[in-house]
Amino acid sequence: MALQIIGAGFGRTGTYSLKAALERLGYGPCHHMSEVIGDPSQIRLWSGVADGRPDYDLIFSGFRAAVDFPVSAYWRDVLVANPGAKVILSQRDAEDWYTSFSQTILPLVLDREAWPAKARPWFEMIEKVIIGKALEGRTDREGILAAYRANEAAVRELVPQGRGLVFSVRDGWEPLCRFLGAEVPGEPFPRTNARADFFASVKSGTEEPAT
Repeated sequence: MALQIIGAGFGRTGTYSLKAALERLGYGPCHHMSEVIGDPSQIRLWSGVADGRPDYDLIFSGFRAAVDFPVSAYWRDVLVANPGAKVILSQRDAEDWYTSFSQTILPLVLDREAWPAKARPWFEMIEKVIIGKALEGRTDREGILAAYRANEAAVRELVPQGRGLVFSVRDGWEPLCRFLGAEVPGEPFPRTNARADFFASVKSGTEEPAT
């Protein structure tokens, strides 16, 4: 099954809400970091991508859409492998995004001493994917913001062709459904993954077994 939707938005841009919305619209299952964090086979496959040995057919087997890291770091390559797909960039104000990212994902990745042994393969993979690829090796504020803005600009180039959408989850169903040619559901747009939920999700997927 070829991917129909490729998410280019970095983590902390409402990607989990977008995942839930896409699945509600029939584009499920939707791949997300939540599928990767506790799955050794996905971690191994994404480590292969980070090391230059991608197998996107196997990674996305059974999925109709993919959003969030890791896919957003490699969305251009994934689009080449799935040329019929549409690209959606979940977006928020760059400074607002940096505040959230720098208080959640960034310290989690950079604090190597705090990586639990059980989850070390996942941490090593996301370090390569997020810092090495998405942020082009930059961990300073200006470098991170430059990478974020460049990623948005790349998706905007697809918009005039009808292949890309720059989307804020605050805008709700209308722009997303218009882009996908879908009927607007008669229910609120999903709102998920607040900061506390983010850390709870990471903890559940990386904590050491009880002794």
